[in-house]
Amino acid sequence: MEGAALTRRGLLVGIGAAGGAGAMYAAMGALGLAPSRQETRFAPPQPSDFALRGKAAAKVVIVGAGVAGLTVAYELGKAGYDCTLLEAGTRAGGRNLTLRGGDRLVEANGPAQDVRFGEGVYFNAGPGRIAPWMVTMDYCRELGIPIETFVNNNAQAYVHTNGQTVRARTARADLYGYVAELLAKATNTGALNRKLTKDDQERLLEFLRRFGDLGPKLDYEGSTRRGFTKYPALDTGTPIASPGSLHEVLAAATGRAITNDFGYDQATPMFQPVGGMDAIVTELVEAVGRDRITTGAKVTKITNLPDGVEVTWDGGQVKADYCVATLPPHVMARIPHNLGESVTAALKTPVPVAAGKIGLEYGRRWWELEDRIYGGVTETDLDITHIWYPSHGYHSERGLLVGYYNSEQNAELYGALTPEDRRRRALTQGRKIHGDRYGKGLLSSVSIAWERQEHIQGGWVRWPAFDSSFTLLQRPSGRVYFAGDWLTHLIAWQAGALESARSAVTQLHQRVLQNP
Repeated sequence: MEGAALTRRGLLVGIGAAGGAGAMYAAMGALGLAPSRQETRFAPPQPSDFALRGKAAAKVVIVGAGVAGLTVAYELGKAGYDCTLLEAGTRAGGRNLTLRGGDRLVEANGPAQDVRFGEGVYFNAGPGRIAPWMVTMDYCRELGIPIETFVNNNAQAYVHTNGQTVRARTARADLYGYVAELLAKATNTGALNRKLTKDDQERLLEFLRRFGDLGPKLDYEGSTRRGFTKYPALDTGTPIASPGSLHEVLAAATGRAITNDFGYDQATPMFQPVGGMDAIVTELVEAVGRDRITTGAKVTKITNLPDGVEVTWDGGQVKADYCVATLPPHVMARIPHNLGESVTAALKTPVPVAAGKIGLEYGRRWWELEDRIYGGVTETDLDITHIWYPSHGYHSERGLLVGYYNSEQNAELYGALTPEDRRRRALTQGRKIHGDRYGKGLLSSVSIAWERQEHIQGGWVRWPAFDSSFTLLQRPSGRVYFAGDWLTHLIAWQAGALESARSAVTQLHQRVLQNP
């Protein structure tokens, strides 16, 4: 037994040296030394996986050339799979869309917009930021895409709620200060005696004094954390006037605005590709091969066959061993197929969510010059929801703000307007925060309503519940697999599309290896 174990160990070492980790893992599975499925780490398919088993890679047709579809083709391509991508739109990338001067944006039932941004100016009309823990960062590294910091939280940006505009640092200092005061006084009067020991109370009070910048009597009376109208230099500066009452601070309802970056998916630091989010698409397309992608190919039928899959589009037909469908579920549900009524019902379950953005190009970066805002997001309770300031190109002459990034009813409101009316409304709302300078020196703009993008029809989807419909579509239906952010708990993030693509690749590759 020991000799046999040593022989197997030597064999694995040799295989690993010759064929890499993928080959070693496949061999371990064949020898019964590893589970048939990796649960914690993605192992890209490798040509050696087939060499070990005397098999050949399969032919795969991928419906949709968004991030999920491109990733499926990229990962399968590493092992020599013959992948064909059919994309209904005029370009690859799906919702990963970066607009630059010379581009043309077309929307259903609306006028086309010609993008007239200056050189070096771009607008991430789709995804705009990446959390450091997301697999998207791994692909940026693997594909050689340079990244830079995306400023998601900036104390110098604004919070606009209940008709009032204050700096984010001011809103945060006041809310933290008053909450700390209330808890500190409750602790000091013995209200927490049943919960805390005396030592714990002292430690908590010390923390609350620091957290809220409280006075000797545990009162919050304002703090230099609120900012200055004139910052210290040769003198002590001029702090912003004392805060309003606790009632006024609570009435301002700034809680959501100042805790947006508390979430695991929004916490600082965040990142973006240098030069535009579509760098991810560009590199994936180059890695996959442009000749494998057919654009303008609207799929009209998907048929499971005993020995493969037949996919028909408005320009032809292709038969493959397997299919990976990466379209939004509400779009896929309308394509005729023989996958069964349960699949159709599951595809119809997620609800598409409207989302919109507008890019406003200025000839002068007044937010840096006058407001001292370098990157970050202003949070509002207006229908624009957010204003994003660029996290790149600091001190350049030109710059582009995201004048609104909204969803649900707010996005539907703007999406129903013409591009000119969207701009006018966005500028009117923005003036409530930045005053009359908002809109002055505006050079150009472009806006997108994702629900009006013909082959996408929504910014993302919302599942009423992650139930059996969700899990059903995470598995193949015959020889058809599904992939997309909508099949993960990272909906609306590229990371979701990437993770789902990896799952589909793993399932398909294991099936090919195991079946004759």
